Amino acid sequence: MSIEQFADNPFEIQISFHLFIQHLEEVALQETGYAAERARALLKEVEPYPELRTGITEKSQIHDNLPVIQHLLADLFPPSLGNNEIKAVTVPFHSIVINQTQRLKNLLQAAGPAFDMTIRDFDNHQFYVMSCCLVLNEFYNTNLDFGKPMFYDIPTASGVMRHYRILYNADFLDIIPTDKAPKLTPEDINLLINNYDDLELWKKKFPQGSYILKGFAILNMFDSTVENAVSALKGTLITGLNDMDMDNDFESIFRSIYKIPDINIGFTGFDEEENRFVSVAPLRKIKSFMLNNSLEAVCTDILGPKSHKAIMGKSGFFAISDTKQFFLEHPDSELAHIFLMQGIHSFILAPVVKDGALLGVMELVSTRAGELNSVNAHKLEVVMPFLVNTIDRQITATQNQIQAIIQNEYTALHPSVQWKFKKEARKAIELHNNHQEYDLKEIVFENVYPLYGQIDIKGSSESRNISIQKDLDNQIEAVMFLLKNLDEDTAADMLEKMAEFKVFTEDTTLPVRADMEQYIQHYIEETVHPFLKKESSVISAPEHINMYFNELNRESGTFYKYRRKYDTTVSTINKKMAALLDERQAAAQQIFPHYYERFKSDGVEHNLYIGASIAPKQTFLLKHFHELRLWQLQVLCEMEQKHHRFKLLLPYPLEVTTLILAYSTFLSIRFRMDEKRFDVDGTYNARFEIVKKRIDKAYIKGSQERITQSGKITIVYANPNEEQEYKGYITLLQTKGILTGPIEMMEVEDLQSITGLKALRVAIAHEEV
Repeated sequence: MSIEQFADNPFEIQISFHLFIQHLEEVALQETGYAAERARALLKEVEPYPELRTGITEKSQIHDNLPVIQHLLADLFPPSLGNNEIKAVTVPFHSIVINQTQRLKNLLQAAGPAFDMTIRDFDNHQFYVMSCCLVLNEFYNTNLDFGKPMFYDIPTASGVMRHYRILYNADFLDIIPTDKAPKLTPEDINLLINNYDDLELWKKKFPQGSYILKGFAILNMFDSTVENAVSALKGTLITGLNDMDMDNDFESIFRSIYKIPDINIGFTGFDEEENRFVSVAPLRKIKSFMLNNSLEAVCTDILGPKSHKAIMGKSGFFAISDTKQFFLEHPDSELAHIFLMQGIHSFILAPVVKDGALLGVMELVSTRAGELNSVNAHKLEVVMPFLVNTIDRQITATQNQIQAIIQNEYTALHPSVQWKFKKEARKAIELHNNHQEYDLKEIVFENVYPLYGQIDIKGSSESRNISIQKDLDNQIEAVMFLLKNLDEDTAADMLEKMAEFKVFTEDTTLPVRADMEQYIQHYIEETVHPFLKKESSVISAPEHINMYFNELNRESGTFYKYRRKYDTTVSTINKKMAALLDERQAAAQQIFPHYYERFKSDGVEHNLYIGASIAPKQTFLLKHFHELRLWQLQVLCEMEQKHHRFKLLLPYPLEVTTLILAYSTFLSIRFRMDEKRFDVDGTYNARFEIVKKRIDKAYIKGSQERITQSGKITIVYANPNEEQEYKGYITLLQTKGILTGPIEMMEVEDLQSITGLKALRVAIAHEEV
């Protein structure tokens, strides 16, 4: 029977020791002493076996020559290391394994006679192409890196799967062309390396039997079970614990790490608000051994002083090697009692902690005493970071799901309107309990008066464009400097491209568009950065390149300096304005309960709705509406004044404009179940929303002047009564020193479908800064 090999093979396999025998001949001729004497003795011993030099092609020859082969290779396979090294003579990618060390023999014996020693995830296609690549590298000066990690998966006698990394030493192999080997051209080679998947092409260029693979390789294996398990765990965790097949995926990984064939894994969540251990959905698929069949329990009802200190104090693993003995020593331990009821005789509890917060407890349990203990508990250190991140994601997702369900039914509610949602929810629950179907209805508040106001950041888009231009210009300049100082022809194209970008960003008449910004950044990150990283490893002074990459940090690097200043400015303005508005809202609710919402973008805008339907248990009067209007006017002035005081401390001293829309017609607001927000109800009422969206950029009629100006507040209205009302408010605030100067009266340009709007504008008094 021929030596086992793949059915399709560009090689004729000949196991030969000719190179090693040649080495012995050189030692015998050139050296004296023990080495030379031993070499001559070995040569004399193998002389009657010419097939060891000419090549073995039959399995029977291997068996017949095995004693002399073992003696010949004794220096490469020292008996003293046989119980430690996992080693054998082989041919790369084949299952030929001879002259095994004792440890390898023991592994194969434990695996049983049915074990098939094949490389994991290695098929005929990979074998054929890799064999051809050996020829290309040997005869055509290619440098094809085809050496992906290879593994043997070998079970122990107890059924635990162990994983062994394969390394080949091919120093004693020759590749010899036969008359079937075609001569390859550079075009052939280029075609091959660009067509890995075309197996027929590879077979055509490397026909079967076109080369002889003569010699032997040394197979070295090392146990990489833990590394494999960690890698497998990371891959499994990507899918999420809720989708995990516990028997085949999760637990098998830990069984490989711990070499325990029947170890079980559990998880118990922790509710910090109620100080309870809980079964967390969707992690309920992972059994909680601490809770057994319960859904929750108070922590102190389960944990004793010692376990409580380790877990709740997040101080480390809590491991008990003998549960029964622990229970005898601590008869009041509910934890030991629960575990013994489940037949658990040793266990490890590992706190899952994220950002200082306890998320839950990972449980490893065994039915045998001594299997799990405080020593092997520390094996968890290699996997806990991945478990922590995954469990954190799962718990966060669960919390978001719960919140989504609440929002799906009730939304995030302002206190002033919660009562009506609760009433509707109670109705739905009552009917559900009576086995009646009920669809939650949209919530409507009728006959409410709207108030709208905004503080808008003036010129925010222009400032953002300028900041982008400056940062890109700095980065492009730095890249060009590096490329100019690299004596590489391959940098020429990139340098030309960067010069094009440089010209574009310096053209201030055409601000950088978002798509162009993305295009420039994409080119730099995908093309320039890999080139610079490669160059930094070969040039003698890479410090400039290293300095460049240090400046890419968004939090501290100079290439984001101006964008960071812009973002900080907008964020600070929004934060301060929103905080002041929220603070003043508490007092406004004392006028009369009303619905309040605000939004932050390039500034802060808010909606208020007031009316009897918001608070039906209280008496609503129109004076409440007018008082709220005065409150709104005064608070918006206060917000603008606050901005004036701190604007010079901002990275960009951006100005703001202030606007109120006066609207005296009551309307209805409806909670849109699909949009999860309140909106005005009805076509006619939609006019209010249309006006809101269009007035902030409107001009004074017949001019190119905006109705809003920095340092002034603008009130847009349509009703003469509103004009008189707000003039009264302005006069009042002028006497208080909040507003100053004359009142400007303007007509607003006609907007699409909106005509007849007017506006008042008056300066806001500022203290000297």
